[in-house]
Amino acid sequence: MTATIDHAAPTSSGYPGPYVSGTLPGPRSAELLDRQAARESNSRSYPRKLPIAIRRGKGSYVEDLDGNVFLDFLSGAGVLSLGHNHPEPLAAAHRQLDEFVHGLDFPTPIKDEFTELTIGMLPAPMRERTRIHFCGPTGANAVDAALKLCKTATGREEIITFQGGFHGATMAAMSVTGLVEQKEPVRGRMPGVHFFPYSNCHSCPLGLKRENCEVNCATFLERALTDVNGGITLPAAVIMELVQGEGGVIPADVEFVRRVREVTKRLGIPMIVDEVQSGCGRTGTWFAFEQYGIEPDVVCASKALSGMGLPAAVILYDEKLDAWAPGAHTGTFRGNQPAFAAAVATMKVVERDRVLENVRARAEQLMVHLQGLRGVSPYVADVRGLGLMTGVELNDPVTGQPATRLAKRVQWEAVSRGLILELGGRDDCVVRMLPPLNCSEQEIDIAGRILREALTAAEEALR
Repeated sequence: MTATIDHAAPTSSGYPGPYVSGTLPGPRSAELLDRQAARESNSRSYPRKLPIAIRRGKGSYVEDLDGNVFLDFLSGAGVLSLGHNHPEPLAAAHRQLDEFVHGLDFPTPIKDEFTELTIGMLPAPMRERTRIHFCGPTGANAVDAALKLCKTATGREEIITFQGGFHGATMAAMSVTGLVEQKEPVRGRMPGVHFFPYSNCHSCPLGLKRENCEVNCATFLERALTDVNGGITLPAAVIMELVQGEGGVIPADVEFVRRVREVTKRLGIPMIVDEVQSGCGRTGTWFAFEQYGIEPDVVCASKALSGMGLPAAVILYDEKLDAWAPGAHTGTFRGNQPAFAAAVATMKVVERDRVLENVRARAEQLMVHLQGLRGVSPYVADVRGLGLMTGVELNDPVTGQPATRLAKRVQWEAVSRGLILELGGRDDCVVRMLPPLNCSEQEIDIAGRILREALTAAEEALR
């Protein structure tokens, strides 16, 4: 099968659009995929469902070894906020490579500028009281650091987290993750973790409907923490994703988040927001918590921090929690100078080019396409998202159960037509999109058209 999209003009990446010739993988990609399978860990995941070997990327597009071109609406799992190889962060990283690369936690001019700009991205009331800690360069490292900081500062042990959340694959981050399948084989997880219902109003864990619910999930949490028979001692922290990403792109209910924040403030419990995926502009504000009208105690940031895929992670936290002794939480690779340089360039591009305005406009445009899928298939159970973090949940219209086979087939039909998508949610029944924040109107229309074709083809294939 050959899939092409006709355009009046080339895209900003220079590619004329998606192009796939024949069946995937092509012969050159197949050879490299076989070599990978023979030598790499069985844990590898993306090449199993997206069988391509990538040669290069530019903007919103990647090209494989066989010359096939794909519109990449996975963006390195949300890492590539400005797409592949944006010239400005790329040039900044190149310049820094010539000067100084590995800095541990020594001060450097570029690290200082990064710190200034990153704290400056916070709402004004938070800036003066915020400290920054540089972690090992992954989101899970940031979560681990946040949990450790709160335990140290409070002298408490227990942690409150939420069903459906994903916080990483290290032992501590995995322990506060709600996805059972990933945790089940692992023994010795962090003790003292308590899971509470999240405000998934489409599929309420308490069996309620939003129109006749008084945010009972927040009430349940409050009563558990204040009831002398609640069974939980005052915890060291409450950790939450404001948009559950891997859990199925579920934005938290605004009133729920505000209630949780009110309870944690009243009881003196630090609130950690995990913005590893939702942060750095993904939702249309620099951090998602800005849209909820709260000021958390700790913010975890990583993925899109550098804007181009160079690893970096930080936690931003209220100075009242700064109880660590010197050297209490370190990491050899916390001083990645090229990543700081790329991040500085990215933040300047975001400001100059009004990228957050583009996120909001393209998100509105994308949601029109996704809502239109309800008229294409009875399997479309929900369409949701915040900014350019969107998902389409596919359920069996008769049983209401996750339509996992259909979702996987949609992903395959999409990549076969030149569109890279991700899956998530319960049993991988949610088709997810994480496009670059600077994607174009044309690219959104291309993605919407391919997804519609993929959904129709997937249903026909599984009849």
